[in-house]
Amino acid sequence: MTLLKWKPEFSVGDAAIDYEHEMMIQQINTLYDQLGASADSAAIEAVLGEIHADVSAHFALEERMMRQANYIEYEDHKEDHEELLDQLHELMDAYFQSPEDRDELLKLKLSNWFGHHFSTFDARLHRQLG
Repeated sequence: MTLLKWKPEFSVGDAAIDYEHEMMIQQINTLYDQLGASADSAAIEAVLGEIHADVSAHFALEERMMRQANYIEYEDHKEDHEELLDQLHELMDAYFQSPEDRDELLKLKLSNWFGHHFSTFDARLHRQLG
């Protein structure tokens, strides 16, 4: 089952960034599939860890690009990145504390955030830097 689908409006016009965004969507869909299939805790924890690590590295790259370009929306963009990382931590904690709520948490927090962030913050960033 797919939670998130790549949409043309998510494209920022930079092949490397778009590729990383598509990979993040694939990871989230993998996690969603594992949750639906009741995969063991270790497998789910591993995917959550991979998502967190990859997202953190991606955000660091984007933030470096923004600083180098003296990007005017840097603080707001960085704040949105920090919000997602906080949500990932909450999701990881919630997975172990409240298994019955985990699917809904994933849907609401991750799918909405990624779709919004790609089509707004990232699109504006890459239009200016491109």
